[in-house]
Amino acid sequence: MKYLIILFLLSTTTAYAQNFSASIAKHREDYKTAFIKDQNSPLRQKDLHHLHFFEADSTYQITADVNILKNQKYFQMPTYNGTSKEFIRYAKVTFKLNGKDLELTLYRNIGLMVNPVYRNSLFLPFTDETTGELTYGGGRYIDLDIKDIKNNKIIIDFNKAYNPYCAYSDGYRCPIPPEENDLAVSISAGEKNYTGEKKHK
Repeated sequence: MKYLIILFLLSTTTAYAQNFSASIAKHREDYKTAFIKDQNSPLRQKDLHHLHFFEADSTYQITADVNILKNQKYFQMPTYNGTSKEFIRYAKVTFKLNGKDLELTLYRNIGLMVNPVYRNSLFLPFTDETTGELTYGGGRYIDLDIKDIKNNKIIIDFNKAYNPYCAYSDGYRCPIPPEENDLAVSISAGEKNYTGEKKHK
């Protein structure tokens, strides 16, 4: 009986891993397609083979506790072209990863809050111990949504972490991840360094 239980658990685990990998693979194909459809994109079809990703790893899909922040003031988040964009801190999220207790801040873009399509968007920029080595030196981003928060929890999938356009070309206003979102761990998930030649807009 124990043998059958072990076989069942192994098959279930394998099936989950395969489904997870397939889901991330589809997400990445959609991500690449978006570059081709976006007229403002720095990349074209011939550039896409220079995009690289870590292997899908469900370890980096975490459930975080959410603490909504109150009475926050708007602030200017610097960008890599020397300008800034207006944001507001929306929530603190806490979670455990690789044996460490970690915290990140979620932001809302003030300019997008007035757009019905993007008014619930949450912006998660971060850096980690892979930054500047295996991943883009300017940090990476994850897109979330206020509606993703349920019972004061939110799922954050670092497998979906992506590079800002500034990783591929100059001439874009990419926010610089605030120091409070510098993680003292290696996030070996999501997009890696771009290996193509950086463009000039």
